[in-house]
Amino acid sequence: MNKAEFIKAFADKANFTQKDAGIAFDAMAATIADILNKGEKIQIAGFGTYEVKKRAARTGINPLTKEKIKIDATKVPSFKFGNSFKDIVNK
Repeated sequence: MNKAEFIKAFADKANFTQKDAGIAFDAMAATIADILNKGEKIQIAGFGTYEVKKRAARTGINPLTKEKIKIDATKVPSFKFGNSFKDIVNK
């Protein structure tokens, strides 16, 4: 399912127009990004947790040249589903 298909399904479920569902989705994604950029964690009961994880700098190997390369430290957004949401999916 792509973004347009998701927005259509969301609009049908919430009884929104597709335009309103698209606006709501974009606002939600932007809000999540803003909060994670501040270094905060988002916990939504019954759904899951968004957070930023830090990856340390490390040495990797270029697969073409077999030369060692330095990979810089970075931050990675992460999402972990809550147990109640996992239970719904596993029914």
